[in-house]
Amino acid sequence: MDAKQLPLGIRLRDTSVFASYFPGRNRSVVEALAALSARRAAANDGPTCVWVHGPACVGKTHMLQAMCASAHANGQAAAYLPLREVAQLGGEILSGYGQFSLVCLDDAEAVAGNASWERALFRLHQELDEQGGRLVLSGAAPPAALPFKLADLASRLNGGVVLTLQTLDEQEQLAALQLRAQLRGCELPEETGQFLLRRLPRNMTALCNFLDQLDEASLVAQRRLTVPFVKAVMKSA
Repeated sequence: MDAKQLPLGIRLRDTSVFASYFPGRNRSVVEALAALSARRAAANDGPTCVWVHGPACVGKTHMLQAMCASAHANGQAAAYLPLREVAQLGGEILSGYGQFSLVCLDDAEAVAGNASWERALFRLHQELDEQGGRLVLSGAAPPAALPFKLADLASRLNGGVVLTLQTLDEQEQLAALQLRAQLRGCELPEETGQFLLRRLPRNMTALCNFLDQLDEASLVAQRRLTVPFVKAVMKSA
């Protein structure tokens, strides 16, 4: 399978790698996920299942896709699936995923309580456990706080590794924006970054999306990312 081509035509974002995620207070979680994605599960190597949870816009999708990219780079077969987008297709679409080294399922709360999906998740966990694969799920809350009804599945989800991603503080958000700007080949001065933090919603998705717009506008205008330039872009928008 091509390193970027995933089942159902779903593709990884090229930018969703560990190097482009500013960890801040989440460093221990990021390092744990990076280590897990670099090797297959094995005997005495921890639970088959890993659960990542946290509020919106903390980078759960980024982490799951980064794990897949890392696994691919290490010669492993990996799959990413956004459950919220495919929930209506039914749990049968997980058939065959048990042969992968790593399966990352985003937005697990979208299928919690659905009997068909829960049976499919339980089968997938069994298959991965038997052949040394790893199952990573993300959710808005820990598995124990979600309405899973299949007792055997709930037991395995709760018995796995449960990791929490936290919202970055202001200084960490600024550092994350500066890292993203650097990776795009531009410089974000601290004054400009602070201006963005005062004027935009305090979540990394909104901040990064607007930074990308600024970068494109600066290339067209051949301007640096100064506060006056940012004000002009905001006004035109």
